[in-house]
Amino acid sequence: MVLVSDAYTTIPTTFETPLQEKVYQTLQELDMAFQRVETDEVITMEDCQQINERLDMEMVKTLFLCNRQKTNFYLFVTCGDKPFKSKEFSQALEIARVSFASAEQMASMLGTKIGAATIFSGLLKEADKVQLVLDKAVCEQEYYGCSDGTTTGYLKLKTEEVLQKFLPYVKRQPKIIEV
Repeated sequence: MVLVSDAYTTIPTTFETPLQEKVYQTLQELDMAFQRVETDEVITMEDCQQINERLDMEMVKTLFLCNRQKTNFYLFVTCGDKPFKSKEFSQALEIARVSFASAEQMASMLGTKIGAATIFSGLLKEADKVQLVLDKAVCEQEYYGCSDGTTTGYLKLKTEEVLQKFLPYVKRQPKIIEV
């Protein structure tokens, strides 16, 4: 059982990582309403169930992937309950099979550790080399639930605001696929 705080609509009083601080600064700057919770460390989608219940939404699954040569990187955002099938993902993008990028690559390119991959890594210059790929089903959800860049902080945002405010702000044009 994962401990989940009450939902807050204010920024944290302290930040665990530079990315987390940038996330909340950007949300304020873009005037994006959010709810957030603080938790014990959460790594798996199963751990997210209590967060989903507290925030009354479904957390997205965010995967950091790369090709075999480790020259092309992808941040794939899909529905939390959808199993990931590398073959389907690769076919949808018309690319060679992908696998999970390493924890070291995640830390250096996304500014996060395993379990905290987030679309908000787009705030970092190092993430410019990572192609953002969104599952069409995620884009159709009312709410977007994700990590704030840590494994102990989670957000509920309007999906429409993520797509229409945040992504243009970071100058990211996602590839939208159906899998």
